[in-house]
Amino acid sequence: MADLIRDRLAGEALTILRFSDKKKIAAILQKVLRSAIANAQQKSPNVDVDNLYISRIQINGGPMAKRIRPAPMGRAYRVQKRTSHVHIFLDEKGR
Repeated sequence: MADLIRDRLAGEALTILRFSDKKKIAAILQKVLRSAIANAQQKSPNVDVDNLYISRIQINGGPMAKRIRPAPMGRAYRVQKRTSHVHIFLDEKGR
């Protein structure tokens, strides 16, 4: 999903995520992208939101929650619930 929105305008990326088939990850990326746009507006109020594009997007592994799943004959299997860190970097197109 990150490859679909990389190097796109922010508004175009939001539209792609809204109509994507992968609803779970699209909702998460959409939330992070909206937050990045709001942060850009807060840091410099004179930024033009229509010219913002996704210059870089990184999805790295985060901490893993280790859980135990009961198994036959008194044993236990380890289950690792993985998490991710999502970073979206925006830049203005005119720069």
